[in-house]
Amino acid sequence: MPSQDGAVLHLAGYQGEGSILTAALTRLADTLRELAPDWLVHQQSNVPAAGETAQSLFASVELGQRQLCYMASGYLSARVPELEMLDLPFAVNDRTAALAALDGAAGQWLRQAVAQQTGYQVLAFWDNGFRHISNSVRPIRSPSDCQGLVIRTLDSAVYREALSSLGFSARSVDVKDLVRVVQSGEVQAQENPLTNLLSFSLWRHHPFVSLSGHFFGVLLVLCSRSWYDSLDSSRQQALLGAVEVATQQQRQAAAAEDARALAQLQDLGVQVLKPEALDLAAMKLATAAVRQAHSQALPPELLRAYLG
Repeated sequence: MPSQDGAVLHLAGYQGEGSILTAALTRLADTLRELAPDWLVHQQSNVPAAGETAQSLFASVELGQRQLCYMASGYLSARVPELEMLDLPFAVNDRTAALAALDGAAGQWLRQAVAQQTGYQVLAFWDNGFRHISNSVRPIRSPSDCQGLVIRTLDSAVYREALSSLGFSARSVDVKDLVRVVQSGEVQAQENPLTNLLSFSLWRHHPFVSLSGHFFGVLLVLCSRSWYDSLDSSRQQALLGAVEVATQQQRQAAAAEDARALAQLQDLGVQVLKPEALDLAAMKLATAAVRQAHSQALPPELLRAYLG
């Protein structure tokens, strides 16, 4: 049993029980209990199911009401401009190389930027998969097919600009309301990793998927910096050790999940257009000005560290 003076850790996420992110969060909690038996660990895997928004989850961690969560990097890029590097359209082709860079100099740069500009401490970078487009209207092969469609995305200015440059009307909607706006037809399209089409049952409403891979999603594993700084060195090491174990599991699962989700969507009758069926050259050209403008605002050393 945990001792009465054990450190308290409330960790939470915003996806359901079948999600690989929930599995990684659970692995983190279980490993921490093994490494630090006196730790009082409380896990809430899916705050939207309790009526809470992702944004309120993030705020609760920064304010110290909870201690740890994961967050798609785009949610924080308005406050930490350096994170816009992770939002650049069509910038990453090799997830292994991107994650290795985040484990090295590029990641250290971003950790420092987040610490300087927010109340968060970045503990790790998780793989949120390549993001693809689904919709309820027609197959999307080129920018011309995007015209007239409202697309849901997360709250990132770069995401909205890039999707708008493709011809969409881009709209940010909290994950709590994702299923509702897709089901109601308030948005006709959305973009996410393939696994989310399954975990949120979006495939029931969106029979068309285009494997555009327009963004490579990175998740930040964050804790309250003031809470982290209050821990003694042994507890910090236990936390970092548990995060490392969960990170390795999460990344392996993310890569495998892409293939599994693709096969399952096809079995369900979803019409999937693979990259060779898309005019990716036209999509990249349409978004080139967005990528260039935001790249110019980033430190060249950071871009080289991440993209080579």
